[in-house]
Amino acid sequence: MTFDELLALVSLDNAPLLCADSRLVKEGDVFVAIEGNSYDGHDFIGEALANGAKYIVCQRPQALSAKPEAYPEKENMQYELVIVEDSAKAAALLAQASRGNPASRLTNLAVTGTNGKTTVAFLVRSCIQAAGEACGLIGTVIYDTGSVSSEAVLTTPDCLAIAEMTLQMVKAGSEYMVIEASSHSLSQSRLEGINFKAAAFTNLGGDHLDYHKTKEDYLAAKTKLFEALLPDATAVLNKESSEAVQIAQKTSAKILWYAVDTPTQLNAHIESMDISETVFTLEYADQRLRVKTSLLGRHNVSNSLAAAGLCIAAGFDLRTIAAGLSALRTIPGRLERVDGDGGFSADYERDIGCLGGPTTFIDYAHTDDALRNVLSTLKPFCKAKLTVVFGCGGDRDRTKRPCMARTAEDLADFVIVTSDNPRTERPEDIIRDIIVGFVNPDSQKIVVEPDRRKAIELAINNASENDIVLIAGKGHETYQIIGKQRFDFNDKKIAQGYLKKLR
Repeated sequence: MTFDELLALVSLDNAPLLCADSRLVKEGDVFVAIEGNSYDGHDFIGEALANGAKYIVCQRPQALSAKPEAYPEKENMQYELVIVEDSAKAAALLAQASRGNPASRLTNLAVTGTNGKTTVAFLVRSCIQAAGEACGLIGTVIYDTGSVSSEAVLTTPDCLAIAEMTLQMVKAGSEYMVIEASSHSLSQSRLEGINFKAAAFTNLGGDHLDYHKTKEDYLAAKTKLFEALLPDATAVLNKESSEAVQIAQKTSAKILWYAVDTPTQLNAHIESMDISETVFTLEYADQRLRVKTSLLGRHNVSNSLAAAGLCIAAGFDLRTIAAGLSALRTIPGRLERVDGDGGFSADYERDIGCLGGPTTFIDYAHTDDALRNVLSTLKPFCKAKLTVVFGCGGDRDRTKRPCMARTAEDLADFVIVTSDNPRTERPEDIIRDIIVGFVNPDSQKIVVEPDRRKAIELAINNASENDIVLIAGKGHETYQIIGKQRFDFNDKKIAQGYLKKLR
């Protein structure tokens, strides 16, 4: 059987189901053997056949010659073999076809980059909603199809999940989708078969070198999104990023450059910024409109421009875009303010004065660039002491650990090093890697408290009303991964509890 024949088969009513997990295969299913980071699906073809797979899609047919003792009967099984160059790409194309190619009925927008993806995605959705249109969202925090909103598992889920979600978006009446494109998903071809109207690039910092090995490979993965754009699509690129210049050279799409306080096609000029609001002028094609947003920091003005660029490419007018940028009040875990009651009134400054504790934020910053952006944003507004609580994830890029230490030491007045998601690493080993980055690790401004709950308590209880506390690294996450288990752990709720005691 050829791949085109299988593609036509899975498009029919009552077609065989598609599966990439051999344990879930049932009689008559299509099993796609995908080479993953931890497991290779080719090693499980025998199990898929034993479970009743009728169609096998693989890129290494020699794997079929293996005769595992557990499945000796596979030699007598009847099945169709489809050989492809890239199983991951094949799976993505089959997934869309099996759902009736729902992505083709949506205007698809994507954002990639080390930092800012979630903020850009939320802003895009807000702008499209300001136009009275529905927009599905797939990203780090949530999967929102319009009919169902659920907590995200991965920044960019697997191709089967994406196909199902895009189908649900279409059924819910959405005409638009915005998706965060992670470097992992791009290198693993999870977005194959989706035609993007526009894609935005935010920045490239130090992250994921545990997976990509080099910064060049990391950038190459991001660049794949733009290499796949058609000539009538738009690449929305950050003029302040040198990596964006390299991306521009490798895309055939139209290019829309954006920058903050730097002349280019899409500009923003910051007028004012305080602890509760940022005001900037949005400029494009001889139009100038004011945006007032509760999202703090220069980096969020840049994120707003990336979102505006995607929406311009999708055909929305600047007035609608400005309204949508201004309408979004908060993004879960992204410089999100925390109080002792779980909310603020419209008079934020009055509320802060009533708290009896420090102004406290949680943020997902887990790279040195992201941490620098957030601390640099908060520092000018801090009347007294700026405290940061942070750790680093286990089984992830170790090179950023000392870099985060240096950033915290440079910008914060008090630093508490703690545990993040240690996974299968020992927390004390991760902390040791972090401490190496401090210039003066014995300074009284640096404290190590491996217990994250105690670290948050220490930060809040040792701070005054004029202080700012930043709890960094986990942001929106409601769990902590220790070993291979997830335990309930919510930075926001824990901080709220300690702040409430200070009321």
